[in-house]
Amino acid sequence: MINKLPMRQGVGVIVLNQNNLVFVGKRKDNPIDRWQMPQGGIDNNETPINAMRRELAEETSITNIKILKEIENCTEYELPKNLLGRIWKGRYRGQKQKWFIVKFIGNDNEINLNTKHPEFIEWKWIDYTLLPEVIVDFKKKVYEKIKLELESFIG
Repeated sequence: MINKLPMRQGVGVIVLNQNNLVFVGKRKDNPIDRWQMPQGGIDNNETPINAMRRELAEETSITNIKILKEIENCTEYELPKNLLGRIWKGRYRGQKQKWFIVKFIGNDNEINLNTKHPEFIEWKWIDYTLLPEVIVDFKKKVYEKIKLELESFIG
């Protein structure tokens, strides 16, 4: 029955600073040393680009961005068995995501994790090559694809 669950439609945001380092946050519900980029679901009647802007602001308070690229293909990941039925009220088996690369054109002091519904407890800028090493295992393939995309984009 679980493998018949649909995939959640979502977005992800690769936020680059002026030095082309990538924003990552440590999730409050998984405070071990694992980090991820901002991401979230697409609401009904919402475009992926609007969902990306909303999720980014909700999770980081970042609004000063320039969209550099919408990554052509979507990525997918499946939840591990221990999280199935617990995340997203048990309605999805994983997530299908549309990713965007954006440039943060504000200042670091604008980043505020103390939002209405905080998801991150810490944040930092990292080199994009480290992305697959900092993420939880079940999202590793997604982050490997993003790393490859960034290699050709940043060069």
